[in-house]
Amino acid sequence: QVHLVESGGGLVQAGGSLRLSCAASERAFSTYVMGWFRQAPNKEREVVAATNWGGGGTDYAESVKGPFTISRDSAKNTLLLQMNNVSSEDTAVYYCAAGPSLLTMRGGHGYWGQGTQVTVSS
Repeated sequence: QVHLVESGGGLVQAGGSLRLSCAASERAFSTYVMGWFRQAPNKEREVVAATNWGGGGTDYAESVKGPFTISRDSAKNTLLLQMNNVSSEDTAVYYCAAGPSLLTMRGGHGYWGQGTQVTVSS
């Protein structure tokens, strides 16, 4: 069984920083592609960033390249998303996901956490 639990969301001012964490079961962490997705009100869910099991390959949405960084803490089986210079457009529920491929997760399959709310105030 794969378990994913997000934390670190909250209210942040525009231009500020926030770090999201996803505690993962060892199976997810060592086997799957892992990623962060987000869904804003009245918008479709979109991928924010993803990394392969070894952490050597990463992929980012164009809108977050530069300010956001995805990484893995292997010792703690934790997936991280460092969000810098946030804007109101980053307001969304952020989900951690794991699966055999990014394509799988884009289709809504794989394993998902419960989500954590990020709200950016202007």
